[in-house]
Amino acid sequence: MTGTIINVAAILIGGTIGLIFGSRIPERYKTTVIAGMGLFTAAMGLQMFLKSGNPLIVLGALIIGALLGEWIGIEDWLQALGETLEKRFSQDTETGASSRFVRGFMVSSLLYCIGPLAILGSIQDGLTGDYNLLAVKSTLDGFASVAFASTLGIGVLFSSVVILIYQGGISLLAGQLNAIVTDPMMAEMTATGGVILMGVAISNLLELKKIRVGNFLLALAIAPLIVWVLEKLAN
Repeated sequence: MTGTIINVAAILIGGTIGLIFGSRIPERYKTTVIAGMGLFTAAMGLQMFLKSGNPLIVLGALIIGALLGEWIGIEDWLQALGETLEKRFSQDTETGASSRFVRGFMVSSLLYCIGPLAILGSIQDGLTGDYNLLAVKSTLDGFASVAFASTLGIGVLFSSVVILIYQGGISLLAGQLNAIVTDPMMAEMTATGGVILMGVAISNLLELKKIRVGNFLLALAIAPLIVWVLEKLAN
């Protein structure tokens, strides 16, 4: 879990820098930086989606994942967790501070968790102890945390808890996952994550349309499951 610990540290350091020096950055600069990150996130998501060998698998995973996510209420759970952390730790008292905390927590949690580096890096770290991929991801997340925290506040720092549980859990289960997940499964999982990343960009960063992105997260597990079923039916 070395890579995950480095990732958590990068988010905390970057977020702290953003909180301390964020007030010195003009609002228009913050807005433009967040918009730039939104465009980059959308482009990265599209690049990930293009790795799909069968887009219909991605579509099926997203539909099933969305239905299950709405039924379970993943987005509501994430928001409730953010609000609980805000009440316990946030010192913001101005109007809208709570929603800003929750938005910072949810945006950063989703962005840091979704992507091939989070999955592949955690598996590699858990199997071989090689954390190079997560070191690269940590650098990206650290710079992102500076921008996010300066605009969205302290909620960004608490996304490190999600990272610790999510990536740490994958690393601990890496041996079992490596024996189960094939290259085609990983490709469709990555492509599905790309679509979800585009949702994060559209809904939370560019704010073009509100999307309950959190409820799509189960699609990341459903995509490789669909590939497995299709492989069994083909044999």
